[in-house]
Amino acid sequence: MKKIFSLILIFLLLPYISFSHPGGLDSNGGHTDKKTGVYHLHKTKTSSLVPHRTAYNRKDWPHWVDNDNDCQDTRAEILIRDNTGTIKYKRNKPCNVSWGKWVCPYTGKEFTKASDLDIDHIVPLSHAHRTGGADWSREKKREFANDSLNLIAVDDDINKEKSDQAPDEWKPPLKSYWPEYARKWRAVKQKYNLFISPSEEAALQEMER
Repeated sequence: MKKIFSLILIFLLLPYISFSHPGGLDSNGGHTDKKTGVYHLHKTKTSSLVPHRTAYNRKDWPHWVDNDNDCQDTRAEILIRDNTGTIKYKRNKPCNVSWGKWVCPYTGKEFTKASDLDIDHIVPLSHAHRTGGADWSREKKREFANDSLNLIAVDDDINKEKSDQAPDEWKPPLKSYWPEYARKWRAVKQKYNLFISPSEEAALQEMER
């Protein structure tokens, strides 16, 4: 009888034994096993997440590189592309942009100082990591981080507000830009075969109306 009772007790406790672990969960709802180095996802921060084996590290996604060795890195090239006025450079060398004219597509605000702008990854790097890019090679992560399709010059304050949120969590305040934002988001996701969650899809459809 005692043996039967012990077996029943073990059976009842098995789920807790199997899924428990020392330490807390990270911001993504997972943790890395210190013995094996394997990342375990226990819960999701958003419905856009997919299981992955490695924790996100921004240093693994090299960005603002100078691929064509013309002294203009990715940031400078996007500032030049999105400029609508007269570009001025630091120390009169065509490397670092200092002045111009930009209209933030997320807010409609106008800027003339390049230092007031961030180059936004439309699909954020950490979001790409969570939705299919975690196991990419460093070369592919570098390609994604510097892909002009996924980059746009925006108000640095609004970029901080957006952070790494998907369309079901954050949308540009300027509603007239919603269709273009949804189009760009889809184009990047499709190009890199990244997962789109049901709630993310619903938000994209809302913006496309």
